Amino acid sequence: MSGPNDNFDPKQVAALSEQSIGGYVAAALQAIAAARTTAELKQIRLAHVGDKSPLALANREIGALPPAARKEAGGRVGRARGQVNEAVAKRQQELAQQELAATLVAERVDMSLPVELVPQGALHPITSLIDEMCDVFVAMGWEVAEGPELEAEWYNFDALNLGPDHPARGEQDTLWVDPIGAGKLLRTQTSPVQIRALLSRDLPLYVVSPGKVFRADEYDATHLPVFHQLEGLVVDKGISMADLRGVLAHFAKAMFGDVELRMRPHYFPFTEPSAEVDLQCFICHGESGPDKPCRTCRSEGWIEWCGCGVVNPRVLKACGVDPDVYSGFAFGVGVDRTVMFRTGAPDLRDFVEGDIRFSRSAVGGNR
Repeated sequence: MSGPNDNFDPKQVAALSEQSIGGYVAAALQAIAAARTTAELKQIRLAHVGDKSPLALANREIGALPPAARKEAGGRVGRARGQVNEAVAKRQQELAQQELAATLVAERVDMSLPVELVPQGALHPITSLIDEMCDVFVAMGWEVAEGPELEAEWYNFDALNLGPDHPARGEQDTLWVDPIGAGKLLRTQTSPVQIRALLSRDLPLYVVSPGKVFRADEYDATHLPVFHQLEGLVVDKGISMADLRGVLAHFAKAMFGDVELRMRPHYFPFTEPSAEVDLQCFICHGESGPDKPCRTCRSEGWIEWCGCGVVNPRVLKACGVDPDVYSGFAFGVGVDRTVMFRTGAPDLRDFVEGDIRFSRSAVGGNR
């Protein structure tokens, strides 16, 4: 039996010599000390301690040594790798602290200054004005009533005394919902809410109903297929046209300040008698003419604002109210048009573009 081979060529394992290992460690420590960032240190660690580093390659040569020499060489390589890893960890901690300190300085926030964490929005001028309008009536003891935008034909037309042949039922005015025979439509006015209130609430009744309405209108500077109305309804004993005029005068002053109004005879199927309400132009105050033109009222001195009238007895009967005992009045105001009057907005399309700058300027321009 032959003994262990104690003969080996020192040149073949020169990488394991004390001088070579010391050189590897010195080069690694020098590179580690020169690192300026944690990212740079990571690359240095791979170069001097990684699988392809000189120390890792030297460690692989240990197997070529005779058993008697392996222990010493292995200990030398192990101590060298431990020394380098310890230096990496120490430098890693130093660089991390330096980078954190630099970040804290660069991202320092002065907590004593006001900070806008998120962009500030604004109420849409329509929403803002509806709230303001409702507040006027709630202050007088009225209630706010709401109803569905998808409405039944009976509530939108029949109960309001608009017969089967009324032009408003045509597709040129009304947006019907398929199937047509089901009698469903997008409400053309907020008056159906008044019918629902009469059917579900006790008398006397004082309600105001704001909301979206839908018409088959063109989309241009003065028309939208979706716009907003606010309608009021009073049903009580002894109600007359004089009460209606008093309410509208108070409402107009709340919206426009010290302004006069006039009522012109008109026709609506659901009110009798009926009237159109004009406001004295709040720009020229009725003083415009050929020599002093006014764009707001087209030099007429008056601006059309809303429709109104005494509730038609047929509407009361349709809702189970005795017209010999009760009477009432109703009115409807275009919210979009009122916003235009108050802010001077020239184009209704601005109301639906979703530009926050318009909402801010329009709300800020409200009186």
